[in-house]
Amino acid sequence: MTARNMKMLLLSGAATLAGVAGNAQAQTATPAGTTVSNTASVSYTVNGAQQTTSSTTASFVVDRKVNFTVVLDQPGNTSVNLGQQDAVLRFKVTNTTNGVQDFWLDPDQTTLSVGIITGTDNFDVTGLKAYVDSNGNGTYEPGVDTREYIDELAPDASATVFIVGNIPSTAGIIMAQASLHVLVAAGGASGSKGDLLIPTDLNLGNADNVVDVVFADNDSDGALNLGDIARNGQGRAYGAYEIGAQNVALTVTKSALVLSDPVNTLNPKAIPGAEVQYCLLVQNGTALTGASGVVLTDVVPTNTTYVPGSISIGAPGGTCVLLGTTEDDDDSDAGELDGFTASFNAASKTVTANVGTVAGLGAVAVAFKVTIN
Repeated sequence: MTARNMKMLLLSGAATLAGVAGNAQAQTATPAGTTVSNTASVSYTVNGAQQTTSSTTASFVVDRKVNFTVVLDQPGNTSVNLGQQDAVLRFKVTNTTNGVQDFWLDPDQTTLSVGIITGTDNFDVTGLKAYVDSNGNGTYEPGVDTREYIDELAPDASATVFIVGNIPSTAGIIMAQASLHVLVAAGGASGSKGDLLIPTDLNLGNADNVVDVVFADNDSDGALNLGDIARNGQGRAYGAYEIGAQNVALTVTKSALVLSDPVNTLNPKAIPGAEVQYCLLVQNGTALTGASGVVLTDVVPTNTTYVPGSISIGAPGGTCVLLGTTEDDDDSDAGELDGFTASFNAASKTVTANVGTVAGLGAVAVAFKVTIN
């Protein structure tokens, strides 16, 4: 039979993925470093004899397509109080790279979130840190969640990250905006922080036996913001701390009680020479939010004289102060351990009591005495 009579009966390719068992689902990316090998075979006949031959094997390794997302993982801003410690913003980082990756975490307070967060940033938190949720319960636990980078995050897996900071006690502050800046790093060594990934030069051709690094991440905060750009191996998400209460339901109730008079033993009357106790009851009707720096001032009324050393401050009860201490009249806390101070200004006839912070739903009582002229 001449060569013209040869019939090509079959041309087939047999492809194998080294290290991969079974057929991968369409939505699962082939892991970086996987070797893809292909060998073709041809069958034909010569003078009625069946013949088969195989091609050389063509192989390449799958490159690393780096991609991930960073999002704020909570509904709205974190409501905080003045002076609050360890205030938390919660984020989620998802690795959509076709390989295990580490991620560096860089919390900051850059003002790059124009149009992303509604409100005006007018203060900074202190001691800003980023910690990974170590047990997956979604709640920041001091002393438990201590790792400051994401270690060995598998493809399509997510990690919860907390930004933690302390709120100043400065009056008038309203909002502090913060961002979680995430940078992709090399994985493969559990328990150690990988080096930042460097992308393969796009001017170089593909090397069949080398795992190239290709950044495929999007611009995470939009073209109008400068916190991120596409294909840089970085991502950002933004959140804000917002002072939750600008005021509380603080009330002061004043009452007077005649303690004694120079005539009657029982049921004293408000006659000249009688001693009268004034009681100032301060109550905070707002739950969870304290009122700090509480100062009471009261001018001793006409026709009365202040009784020196009669100021007392403490828990309310009894005739006024049930559990408290007697304050001196010089506004000094020297030698005192209760944290309260009080004073009497003889020139202005003014009693001043510094009671500090009245906790949410808490109360403090202040008492002082006068005699009727």
